[in-house]
Amino acid sequence: MKHLATFLLFLSTVCFTLNVEAQSFQPDIRYQSNTLHAWSSKGSGSWQPEGDSIVGHGGANGAWLLSDKSYQDVAFYGEFRCGNPCDAGFLLRAEPTPDGGLKGVLVSFSGSSLPTFAVSIDRDGKIVRRDLLARGGLLQRVTPPPAKPQAAVAPRPRNANTVVLPLHAPDTSLKVGDWNRVESFFDANTVRSFLNDGHQEGAISEEGYGRIGLYVGSGSQISFRKLALKDLNRKVRDAEKVGDGFRKQKLNDFYYSWGTAAADFNHDGVLDIVSGPYIYYGPDYKTSREIWLALSSNPTTEFATDSTMEFAADFNGDGWPDVLTVMFGNGPGIQLYINPKGENRRWDKYTVGSAVQSEIAVLRDVDGDGKPELVCSGEGYVRYLKPDASDPTKPWTIHNISEKGYGASHGIGVGDVNGDGRMDIIDPFGWWEQPAQNAANVTWTYHPQAFAKYGRGMMGGSVMAVYDVNGDGLNDIVTSLNSHGWGLAWYEQKRENGNITFVEHMVMDDFTTANAGNVTFSELHGSGFGDVDGDGLTDFIVGKRYFSHLDTNLDPDPRDAPVLYWYKTVRDAKAPGGAKLVPELIDTHSGVGSDVLAVDLNRDGALDIVTSTRFGTEIYWNTRPKRSGRTKEK
Repeated sequence: MKHLATFLLFLSTVCFTLNVEAQSFQPDIRYQSNTLHAWSSKGSGSWQPEGDSIVGHGGANGAWLLSDKSYQDVAFYGEFRCGNPCDAGFLLRAEPTPDGGLKGVLVSFSGSSLPTFAVSIDRDGKIVRRDLLARGGLLQRVTPPPAKPQAAVAPRPRNANTVVLPLHAPDTSLKVGDWNRVESFFDANTVRSFLNDGHQEGAISEEGYGRIGLYVGSGSQISFRKLALKDLNRKVRDAEKVGDGFRKQKLNDFYYSWGTAAADFNHDGVLDIVSGPYIYYGPDYKTSREIWLALSSNPTTEFATDSTMEFAADFNGDGWPDVLTVMFGNGPGIQLYINPKGENRRWDKYTVGSAVQSEIAVLRDVDGDGKPELVCSGEGYVRYLKPDASDPTKPWTIHNISEKGYGASHGIGVGDVNGDGRMDIIDPFGWWEQPAQNAANVTWTYHPQAFAKYGRGMMGGSVMAVYDVNGDGLNDIVTSLNSHGWGLAWYEQKRENGNITFVEHMVMDDFTTANAGNVTFSELHGSGFGDVDGDGLTDFIVGKRYFSHLDTNLDPDPRDAPVLYWYKTVRDAKAPGGAKLVPELIDTHSGVGSDVLAVDLNRDGALDIVTSTRFGTEIYWNTRPKRSGRTKEK
């Protein structure tokens, strides 16, 4: 999270400026481009400041510009422009050798895949050895050595969808003669690099310690600007702050789940909470009971595969709420736990579905029969799954409402978009209009609209909300834009001659933009909505999922504070679209999982907030003065 008014940078002896640049981390150092102070050169070429850039000429053997400080684990950002050939790169962990040379790791800009090499450099700056490093990274901080020799990296396949999508991955390849952005993260034995905010390019190297540097090869010229560095070994954790109007209660400290739900599981007339394998019994939530064998996960190396998403409803009609857990990908799929109606034992489990593609799902009454369905994506389709009323423990019936190719991994929502009284379904590629008849057996009418943004090859948000933001009587869309990146926006619905369109109003983007309340955070992987302050207007609740891709640097700014905010809906005729979303802090040490539960637990008329994350399960009791007109939504 970043508050611009109070943001303090760690000061180094190098020259730096306070302007915010495009790196995905909060740097310790920003290097000025109008001086070579804090750098030293090596090789036959030359380096000199020119305007807002540092320009290097390779000369006969190549040229190196080396920092005056050494680092072990480091994040390094820069923008560069080069011609063809583009023989240039970043040098990391550059250690001196006995013969007066250097050895280190070179992230090369010579191709769009950012190949990474172990290099040896003689005393004159000439590369005398260049060994391509084995691929590494992905979901591991420490990459194990490959079991066998690796083939060259094949080009990434293009999207094989035959459908026309309103949102496409940008071209992140090397732009010869134009400015490019590159970030490299060297942590433990793994190098991760990103060109123009594209996919990760990873490599394995030995542990080491040394200077960082810039490189330009013989016969090449390159310009660098906006260089920034972060020492990854230096970690800062501020004191926790709970927002005004909330009181925090910790239910457990372990990572069991990214989902939570509420229901009266023991029939005592009080709402209880289920999160992962435990039910926490109200009204004090100090007593818990297992519904399946509790095994916590290591948040640095493991996902809580039993319960990425969790829901509660009476699925078998016996009057006792049951629990539904959902895991995407190759996990256990969709599992139904049947309430044993007061028996002191773990619950019976039934697998009722598989092939869940989306990391986000919602449980809503789609077809209007008074019973909820599970809405998600799977096998390329946007779909909902419905239990068999006679036996919900059997595999649930799948109803595909889209053509194949529109299912997304992140972002799904349900609501009445067009005001016809029927529930429609939305995802990052648009919305599907529920027909008046035979909705369970036909493909719904598709309305294309991009409700997301790409970053590092990923896009799409969390739970997408449908409600009237600006008070014009038309339902709008509020959503995070990239669960593993940046962005929060609301989409204003417009109508003309019966046609529905949407206008995007950005609320928060990245470190380069002016954001509501000067609040900026990444990885908005969990969200919810409801009337938090009791003013009769629906608000949006969202936060940062800490270690969303484990303890890696796969996502931008992964180790910043795990914040949780509610965005108050303020109707303002002078604001774009007639409204604005104003951030209000809930907590700085929680973040989110796959969603946020907003529910009036103690039935005092105020929505309370419940989260389940890698930090455990927590209640944020809403202590605001009570008002009438509150809505109760997840």
